[in-house]
Amino acid sequence: MPSIRPELDLDALARDTYSAVYSDVCDACEMRDQTLSPGARLLAGPGGVLIGWARTAVSLPVTAIPERPYDLEIDFIDSLGLGDVVVMDCSRKPAAAWGELFSTASVGRGARGALIDGYIRDVAKIDDLGRFPVFGRGSRPTDSLGRVSIQSIDIPVSVFGLTVHPNDLIIADRDGVTVVPSRRAVEIVALAKQKATTENSARDLLLAGGYLRDVWTKYRVL
Repeated sequence: MPSIRPELDLDALARDTYSAVYSDVCDACEMRDQTLSPGARLLAGPGGVLIGWARTAVSLPVTAIPERPYDLEIDFIDSLGLGDVVVMDCSRKPAAAWGELFSTASVGRGARGALIDGYIRDVAKIDDLGRFPVFGRGSRPTDSLGRVSIQSIDIPVSVFGLTVHPNDLIIADRDGVTVVPSRRAVEIVALAKQKATTENSARDLLLAGGYLRDVWTKYRVL
């Protein structure tokens, strides 16, 4: 898809920053509702921090197997590229909207992970990939075919209580998920890196026996 994305080292950001620091920075920048509601958790794939650019899709209930099964799913996944994070709303029916082969194809396209407001399957096989974290509500073996189908892509989607726009920056880890609007990404990333460095200094002082009161006075982080 056509996109306007700043040049960011996503691997370095995944190593050095995390969802909570982005949430704190967004709070300080008067964007106090940038985290998803509780319920989005890592279901498959490696731990650590998933960070990348949102590619959005909506999967809606269907009552029969389509004439061309998985048609828009195939188009969507084949269109993924470097740095993408799949963000899919499949909240309207509890079928597994994501699985092993979708994940494998996404890895081949250069995508970094997936966030599914709904259910997934093939957890062990996704784990075996070793490089594609998938966040969602839970797992279920029930196939999507004839139950849910992607109807729209690259539009604003509501997932876990928050609207995500295409190319928003997604930061997901064991704490949850923070979403940074694409128009603010450069600013927020720079501040998040600064805050993470400050928190590292505060942590070192605490481990050396420093008092929490002194750390708060010096660094203003907790």
